[in-house]
Amino acid sequence: MEEKNEGAAEKFFKEFGKRMDTFAQELKDAGVRAESDLQKKYDELKAAAQKLKTEAQKKERWQEVEASLKKAGEELENAFKAAFKKNS
Repeated sequence: MEEKNEGAAEKFFKEFGKRMDTFAQELKDAGVRAESDLQKKYDELKAAAQKLKTEAQKKERWQEVEASLKKAGEELENAFKAAFKKNS
């Protein structure tokens, strides 16, 4: 009877060891997938941040262009007024 119990215990621990090995491998694979997913998200966020930075710089540049064009328009208006003003 003792041999039968020893055989059952050995079988249990052998099966338990196999399951632990399988679990450890699945855990390792899940970690690799999670790391890959996190890296992908990080890269996407980094690209989005760079795009926002570029867009912000473009907006500042266009504001500068708009101000310069407005100033040029005012000067052109003054030139037309001076050229076509009536002599009093």
